[in-house]
Amino acid sequence: MTAPALNGIHHLKVHVSDARRSARWYRRVLGYQPSLEFYEDGQLVGFGMNHPAGGTTLTIRLDPELARQTSAGVYFEMGVHGEAGLYDLAEHLDRVREPHGPVVRTPIGWILPGVYDPDRHQMRFYVSDPAREPDDHRPRRIHQAGTAQAHTEPLTVIDLGLDDAT
Repeated sequence: MTAPALNGIHHLKVHVSDARRSARWYRRVLGYQPSLEFYEDGQLVGFGMNHPAGGTTLTIRLDPELARQTSAGVYFEMGVHGEAGLYDLAEHLDRVREPHGPVVRTPIGWILPGVYDPDRHQMRFYVSDPAREPDDHRPRRIHQAGTAQAHTEPLTVIDLGLDDAT
């Protein structure tokens, strides 16, 4: 099977209970800038937000019920340039008095977890493992993901339990 051509992620949509509050938070905490306002029937229902330093475009969409349903779990994970970038982000979060977890090493790289937006969507920030080659796309299996005992092993193939016809 030939894979179709894709071009990254166009944007992330975050469902929120208060569009203005969330837009202010993403601006204050992560530096996002509003670029679009969305209105339906004369009511503000969201914002498009761009990041001046290369972050993925966000769409903040008013939907209190979906915001409630998607709160607490890890909602999305963003990339940061280099391990030093994670420490810089942690220092920035401290300056703006935003709680976060520690910068930690995982089997697939460094991570800064535990950042929550106003609707309690958790974000994690990752950087690639500097010891791995950037073009190393070999399949891997992670054991005990999310724990201090986590480790990886290389695989020759990942079996999805599907035959080629599906």
